[in-house]
Amino acid sequence: MALTTPAAPPIPPMAESPNDAARRAALTSMKRLATGLLALMAVIFTVSFALQGRYPWLEYVRAAAEGGMVGAIADWFAVTALFRYPLGLHIPHTNIIASRKDEIGASLGEFVETNFLSEGVIRGKLESIGIAGRLGAWLGQPSNAKRLSDEVAVAGQGLLNVLGDDAIKNLIESVAREHLVRPEWGPGLGRVGERLVASGQQHAAVDLLLDRADGWLRAHPEAFGRTVSQRLPGWLPGFVDKLVDDKAYREVLAFVASARADRQHPVRRALDEYLTEVMGDLQHDAIMINRVETLKADLVDNARLREFASETWEQVKASLLAALNDTDSALRAGIEATISDVGARLAADIRLGERIDRWIADAATYVVSKYGHEIAAVITETVERWPAAETASKIELQVGRDLQFIRINGTVVGALAGLMIFTVAHAVAALF
Repeated sequence: MALTTPAAPPIPPMAESPNDAARRAALTSMKRLATGLLALMAVIFTVSFALQGRYPWLEYVRAAAEGGMVGAIADWFAVTALFRYPLGLHIPHTNIIASRKDEIGASLGEFVETNFLSEGVIRGKLESIGIAGRLGAWLGQPSNAKRLSDEVAVAGQGLLNVLGDDAIKNLIESVAREHLVRPEWGPGLGRVGERLVASGQQHAAVDLLLDRADGWLRAHPEAFGRTVSQRLPGWLPGFVDKLVDDKAYREVLAFVASARADRQHPVRRALDEYLTEVMGDLQHDAIMINRVETLKADLVDNARLREFASETWEQVKASLLAALNDTDSALRAGIEATISDVGARLAADIRLGERIDRWIADAATYVVSKYGHEIAAVITETVERWPAAETASKIELQVGRDLQFIRINGTVVGALAGLMIFTVAHAVAALF
């Protein structure tokens, strides 16, 4: 079975600007004027040629009209040959624009690349503009800052809606797995805890624990009742049980109070030693490390991690969308304030503006030097894709009205030249 090459997509018609209708009317009007002058010259020539025997002075009129017709026809041919075949005749070197469209596009692209996309032109223009200062002054106006912040909010909402939720969730999950789940927790926790214990950060937690214990004991003395006395022999009198319970309760309160007041209390030192030992085991004891890894595996399995990634992204996305959509949100206000601050700094800090201008100029010249040919090639390739006849018609629409003056001037100049040549020739003939 023969394979067929898919047809190329049709080239869309060239766009017309809103002013093209006015240009087309002006071109038509000028064409009629130039053609009317040619017709006028033909009428004058016919009349003067017919009556010149009766009125000899009409020979001068006939010579002028004859020259005017020659000039008008010659210039009509020249102008028409640029855009189409005159009278449909395929005369060599006519229909120039349509025939040499690709060459014209290549020349135009080369011209733009040489004269507009050169490093010297780009750098000189950008340095003379003072982009940073102008941008700072523009951003410093509250209305412009508000307008730009609105555009940033719209762009942000569009970006959030375009982003694939599954892809973002997978990214969050992979980042969490790479940096949270895959590394061993024990050594990291041990190193952090070791630094915290060495700096005494655990003392605040111990103080809080002791404060809570003291407060709870004083608020619930009944919870301590019979805790000690119920372990005494049953044959002891009842008042002994009461004394023992009261004594134990007071001793516990005194123990907690002394531990709260004394930073060097034995229980505090014991806790410090215990924490130091645990932090060391977390870093170097294989059994402790394995226990932490087992706990980690129970806490963060695949399903929980996926759920964490999903919930995290959904909450972040919903919060961002709500904040970007609310014109009075703190996020929108922060964006607007940041834009205003940047504008004020650009306008006030001359050195910063100069650095930014140099950076912009360097970036632009780098782009031009590296990609200038590709940028200019867009012109060449675009012109190559245009239909030849439509290209000629479009160019004629842009410049054809001015070219019609060539026909008008040719008619006038031809008439004057014909009159002058005839006069000179008649004078020379009279001398001989």
